[in-house]
Amino acid sequence: MVSKKRAVKFFIAAIAVIVLALLFLYWWHVRDGRSANAFQTAVIGYGDISKIISTSGTVDPVVLVNVGTQVSGTVNKLYANFNDHVRVGEVLLTLDPTLFKAQVAVDNADLKSDEANLLLAQKTAARILQLYKQDYETQQDLDQAVEAQDAAEDAVKAVQAQLLHDETTLSYTVIRSPVNGTVIDREVELGQTVAASLQTPTLFLLGANLADMQIDTYVSEADVGRVRPGQPAKFTVYAYPGHTFAGEVVQVRQAPITVQNVVTYDVIVSAPNPTGLLLPGMTADVTITTASTRHVLRLPRTALAFTPPAAALYSAAVLPAGHKRVWVLRQGGLVPVPVSLGVTNDQYAEITGGALSAGERVAVGMKFSVEASPSSERHP
Repeated sequence: MVSKKRAVKFFIAAIAVIVLALLFLYWWHVRDGRSANAFQTAVIGYGDISKIISTSGTVDPVVLVNVGTQVSGTVNKLYANFNDHVRVGEVLLTLDPTLFKAQVAVDNADLKSDEANLLLAQKTAARILQLYKQDYETQQDLDQAVEAQDAAEDAVKAVQAQLLHDETTLSYTVIRSPVNGTVIDREVELGQTVAASLQTPTLFLLGANLADMQIDTYVSEADVGRVRPGQPAKFTVYAYPGHTFAGEVVQVRQAPITVQNVVTYDVIVSAPNPTGLLLPGMTADVTITTASTRHVLRLPRTALAFTPPAAALYSAAVLPAGHKRVWVLRQGGLVPVPVSLGVTNDQYAEITGGALSAGERVAVGMKFSVEASPSSERHP
């Protein structure tokens, strides 16, 4: 039993020695420069780095106004159509005002009648006051006359208020534009009856100043922390392939939007439209630049993830805080170099510290092709 345990220990020790010997030979092979071509390398150099967020959204006017009506009626005249440019106060349509005019006429008649009653009550009260002073009328008669006068004044005020209400309602039969803008949509036809009840019906959709548009984009909660107003953005629309438009982040709205447990936030991106190419409702693919550097020393991102097979033989040193280790090809072998990084995107990382210089080659992977041996070259 003891001899068997010794045999197992001997076998394990022999395997360990063989593995260490192979690793040593590999290390010597690399250090000697004979396997430098076994690594894929990239050149460290200067360039630009931009960190972006990709999203999509809809192009809309900055101010989009639904024009409705507060009264019900039949459309009897249309003054605006699709794509028309309108100004504030311009008439868009009118509703049949017949019933509203009739009500105003009734109010005017009531007002004249109540004003006549008020005039009579005022004269009566004045006459009784004079007779009261001469002791021909009692205090009760005077009080009743004054009360009748006050009641007549209240009646006149009530009719005046009703007249103002009905005249205002009559004015609502004329639908005017509340903004300077363009008619994007018209949802009524001549002769159509519109009913204003609990929900105001939409008659027109107006876009104010289509030269300045915006894009409502949706950014995930994982990325929204890097988005700030003023950051530059670029976007494309399907109508103009290859044409890139420029804008910037205007607002990051704090209200979360949750769909199937996915939380996003509405990020508003400006979309200047001086040429009028952008139309409301277009789908835009947007890229927001959250960080950017120009002409900085950079290395490929893949170099940060690469570790050679025999890395333990090269260096066992502990990295400084906030540093990464990359493997640089020097004198035919790989040398570990700690570096500190700045702006990083999917392709490159900015080098802010470390013993690296432009033109050096950094390992990014392994080559898996086997080179022909000298003996095979001599004996084809």
